[in-house]
Amino acid sequence: MARTPSNMLPLGTEAPDFKLFDTVSEQIMGLAELKGIKGTVVMFICNHCPFVIHVNPEISKLAKEYQKKGIAFIAISSNDVNNYPQDAPHLMKKVAKNENYTFPYLYDETQEVAKAYDAACTPDFYLFDTDLALVYRGQLDDSRPGNGIALSGRDLRNAMDALLEEREINSNQKPSIGCNIKWIAG
Repeated sequence: MARTPSNMLPLGTEAPDFKLFDTVSEQIMGLAELKGIKGTVVMFICNHCPFVIHVNPEISKLAKEYQKKGIAFIAISSNDVNNYPQDAPHLMKKVAKNENYTFPYLYDETQEVAKAYDAACTPDFYLFDTDLALVYRGQLDDSRPGNGIALSGRDLRNAMDALLEEREINSNQKPSIGCNIKWIAG
């Protein structure tokens, strides 16, 4: 299990736009139509990464709780499916159903979106405000597979709460740790 940290895109960065295939609805969807009224979480995940598998229950729980408060959740998988067929779009749809995702699970076939976000690992979390300016990036919480720390979503939850309550978001943010994005060779 490779332990790759987030690249930590600079705070204030505007969310790069995209239009990608949603494996759940089987429609092309873009940031403009998916963004939330109060904020938007963009997360880079995949099907097979043990770090993502570990946090899936908390991702689903947070999405259900915060979507009601006006924060949209968008999941994107950018892995090379030729070398990692377990991350193929038809299997993404199965994972979304099995994990009770209440958000789109988009497929970034060209990996251009991952590059635009400077995404490095799965999971990699980004929280944008109503103007799509980056206010948080980094880890979900301190829990990792096998470290004995319970999932809480604390870091992302604190950032979302501060955003909703119009409080300053702590700029001391820890990078996420996970499997590296599986880049297409060439």
